[in-house]
Formats: sequence, structure tokens, C-alpha cells
Amino acid sequence: MSAATDDSTAPDPASAKATERRALGVACGAHALHDGYTDLVYVMLPIWQGEFGLGFAALGLMRTVFSGTLAGFQIPAGFVAERFGAAATVLALGTALAGLGYIFAGLSSGVAGLVVALFIGGLGASTQHPLASSLIAHAFAGTRSLKALGTYNFAGDIGKMIFPAAAALMFIVLPWRQALMILGALGVVAALAIFVAMPRFSDAQMSSRKDDHARGTTGAVRPLAFPLLLSVGVIDSATRMAFLTFLPFILTAKGASVQVVGLALTLIFVGGAMGKLVCAFIGARIGAVATVWLTETVTALGIVSLLPLSLEPALMLLPIVGIALNGTSSVLYGPESRHIRCISRCPP
Repeated sequence: MSAATDDSTAPDPASAKATERRALGVACGAHALHDGYTDLVYVMLPIWQGEFGLGFAALGLMRTVFSGTLAGFQIPAGFVAERFGAAATVLALGTALAGLGYIFAGLSSGVAGLVVALFIGGLGASTQHPLASSLIAHAFAGTRSLKALGTYNFAGDIGKMIFPAAAALMFIVLPWRQALMILGALGVVAALAIFVAMPRFSDAQMSSRKDDHARGTTGAVRPLAFPLLLSVGVIDSATRMAFLTFLPFILTAKGASVQVVGLALTLIFVGGAMGKLVCAFIGARIGAVATVWLTETVTALGIVSLLPLSLEPALMLLPIVGIALNGTSSVLYGPESRHIRCISRCPP
């Protein structure tokens, strides 16, 4: 009788596939949009410097307002969604806030208004990573979840490529304020689509997924693995953000226009997307630790090499820097996908 009951409540395979497709589509779309919004700030920094007469310290602080708010509210966003069972609502509201942040940035008449707009945008963007990745985890189980997460991560790189390039093209025909308002309105429209399309999972379905993931957990836990992984991730992220913050000004000093800066960022993110794939294969061959050493060394050498180069050679070097700059994350996901079991000296 118990078996019959379980079979009767089991989801229809066709329905389960449709739910997976919806979950992957929503998660990938949200990741592309939010990551595009996050890295669009780098394109805007030189424009805001000229518009408001800001120094490098003020520009760094403005970038920190967005990224710090994004990082600081991720855990509260996940807690609220879990506590009230409203992941779709929280993710949709966050997407709308991220879009409104750029709309308000376009409407701002001073630095204070711009800071408020960046705070609103960062607050909205904080909902994406915890909720969209959780959506993937709930929709997929076993090794298929790793493939889905790989697709989800790649979608973020697509957004990083599209938004700076789109902004650079829009700046040719539109003032930056109008361009930002159009891009911000896209987020409001996307929020409605996310709220309608995002699957809702019952407690029973979520419990079943947790059991599936638990059954797939193997290997001995290394207590120091996660702190080591976290430290590498923090250093890598700090280097990436600092480099991307100052890259537009380095290129501007070499004679680059706003459109060329947008192209340069696109080249970096194209290289970054390639890096996640290339470095994953390298990591599988020579190991995670050796690959991290390699990517971080190439990143440092590439950044230093950019400084004396003229504009054209610098643009040619940027995709290579992007490969190393973003490639580390794909290596870190390797140990993470194995539940932080063996970051080094893993048994066969």
C-alpha cells in the first residue's frame, strides 16, 4: 500500500521535465540579467567621473556601495525566501529593484541620488545568487544538477558580455541617462516574467531533492578545505573587482573612448567565459591546486603587462587576462561540487 501511494504521488516524467526546463530558464535568465547589471557599473564609472567630477576614491566607494549591498544582503534574502516560502516573490521583487536602481541612476541629478540608486540596485541584485542557484538545486538531482549549474554559471557570463556591449552601442545614439533607464526597464519587465514562470516546489519535493543529494555525497570530509576554498575565493574576487574598477580609467588614459571601454570589458568577459571551460579541463588534468596557482599567476602577470602597453596591444591581451581572471572560479567549483571533500591531495 505504501509503494502504491508513493507511485501515485510521483510526478509525471513529462511534467518533471517541463518543470526542469522552466527552472533552468528562469535561473539562467535571472543570472544573465543580474550579472549584466552588476558589471554594467564598470562601464559607467568613467562617465560618472566626468559628469560629477569624482575622484578615484569616490568612484571606488560608489562601486563598493553596489557590490557591498549585493554581498551583504544575500543571506537575508535567502532567509526571507525560506522563512516565508516566497522564493518567486523575493526573486521577482529583487529583479524589479535592480532595474529600478538603474532607472533611478538615470534620473539622479547628483552624487547622493546616484549612491541611493546604487544601493537599491545592489539590494535587488542580492536576491539572485541564493535563490536562482537554490532553484537549480531543487529542480535537478544527482549529476544532472552539476550540468544544470554549469549552464547557469555560463548564463551569467553571457550577461556580462551582452550588457557592456549593449550599453556601449546605446551610448552612440542616446545620452547615458536614457540608456540606463531603458536597461533598467528591462529588469522590471523581467521581474514580471520571473514571478509568472518560476516553478513553486512543495515541501515534499524539496525534502526528496535533499535526500537525493545526500545519497550522492561520498568521500571523507576535510575540515580545512572550506576555509582554504573560501580564502582563495575572497582573494580572487577582490582582485577581479579591483582590476575591473580601474581598467576603464587605464584604457581612457591610453586614449580609449567610452565605446572602446565597453568593447574592452566585453573582451574580458568573453575571455572569462572561455576561461571557465578551459580551466575546468586544465584542472581535471593537473589538479585544482596547481590550476589555481597557474590562473592566479597569469592574472597577476597579465595585469602588470597591461600597464606599459599602448591601447591596441592592451585590447589584444584582455581576452587572455579574462581567461585567467575568471578561470579560477571554475576550478573552485570542482571541489565545491564534491561537497568540499578534497581540495588537495584527493585520493583516487
